[in-house]
Amino acid sequence: MRHAAFVFDAYGTLFDVHAAVRRHAAAIGPEGQLLSDVWRAKQLEYSWVRSLMGSYADFWQLTEQALDFAFDKVPSADRSLRQNLLDAYWRLDCYPEVPAVLKALKAEGARLAILSNGSPAMLEAAVRSAALDTVLDDIFSVDQVRKFKTDPSVYDLVATHWRLYPASISFQSSNRWDIAGAAKFGFRTVWVNRSGQPDEYRDHPPSLILPSLEGLLAGA
Repeated sequence: MRHAAFVFDAYGTLFDVHAAVRRHAAAIGPEGQLLSDVWRAKQLEYSWVRSLMGSYADFWQLTEQALDFAFDKVPSADRSLRQNLLDAYWRLDCYPEVPAVLKALKAEGARLAILSNGSPAMLEAAVRSAALDTVLDDIFSVDQVRKFKTDPSVYDLVATHWRLYPASISFQSSNRWDIAGAAKFGFRTVWVNRSGQPDEYRDHPPSLILPSLEGLLAGA
């Protein structure tokens, strides 16, 4: 039986985190993908470290700091593009199947939400840019608990607000570490393994592995 409540991670699951750099690829040069990879890796690393330290800073600050590190790490990239890349991050492309999948689930009566490390302003901008605001019921940001995933209090935001048992909520993420945290919390988890990554955190397995969100329409 298909679930009636679906929660989606935002960055890497609904929105392509590499779209900002790709939009300015010609100006950045041949090491653009490296710049984007370092930017993303540091953005996540900073969130984990700050959660462990108990020193919260919102995700936009971490995004800026991570980009500055990426420029230091990839000196061939033109630092004058910094503001252009940050501006582009507010309007990331969503993956091609996302609008149709969310609209189809909504048409069947499902409740839909985002649960993300992103700040409220970042998420609202991304959702509006992708025209997903008409299909989402809620947008949950870690800013409400001032801790980042995979802290259990983040996942509990949805269960408490919706007054649902975790097992009745289907959680979708492209980040395997996020799936591990959500599975441990008790969500039914779907790992959207877009890039064919090897499995890890095997003691907290996903309920389902899909190459894209389209599989949710096949009886998920």
